[in-house]
Amino acid sequence: MNEEASAQAGRAGQSPPPPRHLRVPSPPQRSSAGSGQASPLPAAPAALSRRRLGPQEETPALWEGRSGMGPWPRGAGRPPRRLLRLLLLLGLARGVTGAHGVEGVDICATCHEHATCKQREGKKMCICKYGFVGNGRTQCVDKNECQLGATVVCGNHTSCHNTPGGFYCICLEGYRATNNNETFIPNDGTFCTDIDECEVSGLCGQGGRCVNTHGSFECHCGDGYVPKSGPEPFHPTRDATSCTEIDCGIPPEVPDAYIVGNYTSTLGSQVRYTCKEGFFGGPEGTVSSCTALGTWESPRLNCQEIITEINALSVFNNTCVRWQINPGRINSTTVYVVHIVGHRVDPVESVHEETVNLTTDSRSPAVCLDLYQGTNYTVSVSTAPPRRSVPARIGFQTAGGRDSEGETDIKEEDLSEDDGIFNISIFNEACLKLNRHSRKVGPDQIYQFKIVGRRGYLNDFYHAVSFNFTTGERASVVCLDLYPATDYTVNITLLGSPEPHSVQVMITTAPAVKQTISDISIFNETCVRWRNTKIAGIEEMYLLHIQGQRWYQKEFAHEVTFNVTTRSQAPEMCLDLRPGTNYSVSIQALSSARPAVISLTTQITEPPLPEVDFFTVHGGPLPRLKLRKAQESNGPISSYQVLVVPLALQSTFSCDSQGAASFFSNASDANGYVAAELLARDVPEEAMEIAVGDRLYYGKYYNAPLKIGNDYCIILRIISEWNKIRRSHCSRWQALGWAPWLL
Repeated sequence: MNEEASAQAGRAGQSPPPPRHLRVPSPPQRSSAGSGQASPLPAAPAALSRRRLGPQEETPALWEGRSGMGPWPRGAGRPPRRLLRLLLLLGLARGVTGAHGVEGVDICATCHEHATCKQREGKKMCICKYGFVGNGRTQCVDKNECQLGATVVCGNHTSCHNTPGGFYCICLEGYRATNNNETFIPNDGTFCTDIDECEVSGLCGQGGRCVNTHGSFECHCGDGYVPKSGPEPFHPTRDATSCTEIDCGIPPEVPDAYIVGNYTSTLGSQVRYTCKEGFFGGPEGTVSSCTALGTWESPRLNCQEIITEINALSVFNNTCVRWQINPGRINSTTVYVVHIVGHRVDPVESVHEETVNLTTDSRSPAVCLDLYQGTNYTVSVSTAPPRRSVPARIGFQTAGGRDSEGETDIKEEDLSEDDGIFNISIFNEACLKLNRHSRKVGPDQIYQFKIVGRRGYLNDFYHAVSFNFTTGERASVVCLDLYPATDYTVNITLLGSPEPHSVQVMITTAPAVKQTISDISIFNETCVRWRNTKIAGIEEMYLLHIQGQRWYQKEFAHEVTFNVTTRSQAPEMCLDLRPGTNYSVSIQALSSARPAVISLTTQITEPPLPEVDFFTVHGGPLPRLKLRKAQESNGPISSYQVLVVPLALQSTFSCDSQGAASFFSNASDANGYVAAELLARDVPEEAMEIAVGDRLYYGKYYNAPLKIGNDYCIILRIISEWNKIRRSHCSRWQALGWAPWLL
């Protein structure tokens, strides 16, 4: 505009137009609501001048230039604040170029302290740093990553902690970070894995067995122990439970029976019962075992009293009696009591009373008695305690007449005659009573004894004794020193008689009541030794009865009976026993009525080889592992494990190694790891299948995917544990160049 135009405008009462460099295009006109005329709107400012405005330029003209509406009416005051802000923002949006927005203004210098200045498409701008949100210049506030939840941000078993501009994760108690640090950020693949507290020995105390759980552990009492003072399972820091060794205490009593030998009262111990003398019980139910409940099994032995029936009592040879006993299930030695009561008219000796004991195993016993002639007798026969019987009685009169006055008809020559005849009666098993027919006390007589003893069960046993016995008594007693459980033939001959007279009697001695076996002990696990208290050099036969049971295999039974003959006073015998078994060994000398009993436990051996097919897979599909339950033939099966070992280490891998770690241990890649573990009780009778690398937990172990292209050896291991002994057996696969499509 020229000066003339300016002057004309001034004259017309109009303000002069703004300087050229501050002009902006006129905005489009919009009709007012009332008049229908377009009312002016403030136009978006053109690019502001790049020169810095001085204070003197803050004049109404400047306001006119910013309004874009021509000169601002003088006297109308300053433009509204809202309008000024709008104009400023529009100017910045359209006028920011290069390093400066408004000429001379550094955009990067205006960034927030938690922002950085970045250049994009030739323009610089302020952007909030990672962990902050805002416009980058006036506002950058912390972003709380943890608000989404610890599981979402950090993973399972974690707690999330926000920090200015960031966050960190901590594993919950019972878990640890796989980077082995206390804190972690999950963007490096770190996560929380369970801590196996059971790797620390003795955590559950004596007799306790540690079982790892997710984030913790629990204690159970092991075999042979029971919980005391608290629950089971238990935690040692929370519960007062302790494991005490099972003690079944005193075994239960069986009526009319007693326990044979010594015994212990710990788990698996056994006691053997036998019926008392005079009682009989079957061969079953004679053993009671200490169970895992801390109680003895109820013995099933039932001892029935033996009542001997004495029948057919009769007299023969004037002074001898015999009888029969009822048939029974046992043929044992019995002691009989023969009670004699005699009456005669002779005023000198009016009563004759005597008791004689007879020991024999015969079912038709007989005994000759020393009776007076011409006397009325009552003889009663019964069994000696503890056996019981119904007594049998018989009355008879011995030979010898009476005269008319009722006196006994004994001739004078009868008193002086000695015809050399005598008889023998046996009492107290090994004592002989010699009864001479002559009633007078005459000169001494010499009797020759020849004794021969044999044992039918020993071919080389022979006991021979010979001696002379001199006596002048009408009735004499000789007690012999005989071996127990021996059949003897005793020949007695009267020497010096005009007509030699001999009597032969048979004696069978009973087994010794006193124990003849002492110092019984176990050595080399399955061998037994003992001492015989009898005379050295005498051959003896021993009966060994062996019974084996397993608490973990109720159907198992191993029973063996055999004889061994030896002259040694310190015999030794090694037995063919099964592993992992509780045994009761009974040793009885056949010359003794009492066996000696000892208990022993054999250690477990390697479990059976796992039944799996051997594979070598070259980059092809890896077959599913088919697990079959193994037989507990060598001891209780505890668990089954699947191990992944680098193929290069298969030649150095030891199946008995106990240090195999989980997948998350530091050395898992280099040394291999346990991918799965199943307790024996969790394995079904039918075969079960496991896919190696299926990303599942088996027990406390993670079955991690195999790394692509690596060569592996897959091992199935069966573990047997008992009495602090561990044995294992392994089968192997090979997986060469494993590919991701195998599973």
